[in-house]
Amino acid sequence: MRIIVSAEVNSEARQAIVDTRDTLLVLLREGLGLTGTKEGCSNGNCGTCTVLVEDEPVCSCLMLAAEAEGARITTIEGIAQGNTLHPVQAALVALGGTQCGYCTPGIVMSAVALLARNPAPNEHEIRHAIAGNLCRCTGYDKIVCAIEAAAETIAGAST
Repeated sequence: MRIIVSAEVNSEARQAIVDTRDTLLVLLREGLGLTGTKEGCSNGNCGTCTVLVEDEPVCSCLMLAAEAEGARITTIEGIAQGNTLHPVQAALVALGGTQCGYCTPGIVMSAVALLARNPAPNEHEIRHAIAGNLCRCTGYDKIVCAIEAAAETIAGAST
């Protein structure tokens, strides 16, 4: 059976027709053409498909599209301001926190959520926040340093 799902995606009212068995990931990628969110494991173990639903990180492969009805969703495409990268994105690029880049959208979304609720996290809090995001390339140290740098950038911008 097919249904129409309406949600606010990246601050824009959007609708898509999906099968009732489709996940939020399918809605975003196939229904709305937002391919920045990547599919990794399809069972919630890798975090590659992380998006924000009502500002909370969610594995979009585990959430049914129908559950997104009326929700406020932010994907990787929705965090930059025009051509200006979000501080987390900019820090990951500047500090070499990306390699193959496949895990990067999910890590960015987890980090954005962390910094929204805790603007000055310590290393332990950062590692805990991204624990559900697997990266096979970097070893995480540069990712953690980048998130720390992004926190400093955000704090400096708000003073």
